[in-house]
Amino acid sequence: MKNVIVIDGARNCAYDIFQFTEAQFSVVFPAGTDIAFIDEVENDNDPETVKRAFEGVWDRRIPKAKANGIHGTLFYELDFKKAYYPSRKDEEAVNPDRSRLR
Repeated sequence: MKNVIVIDGARNCAYDIFQFTEAQFSVVFPAGTDIAFIDEVENDNDPETVKRAFEGVWDRRIPKAKANGIHGTLFYELDFKKAYYPSRKDEEAVNPDRSRLR
């Protein structure tokens, strides 16, 4: 299982962590990426694939203290963050001027 932190634009976002199977994770985070935006997931896959990619996920919330690592970050309603993750890899995050974030 892979742990994914979900961050959305709601004021009361709790930054919950959910467990994805390897197959589900590979749909949401293709080709070695670990940053995803839900609109891109939906645009890059057919609706049935997206539906399968999230089946059971919302029932597999894991408390942060019990999570053994975070393997991906999924953003909802935060399109402005796309500029910081052009490669969709967390370790390659950049500032608006394209300088390394870390």
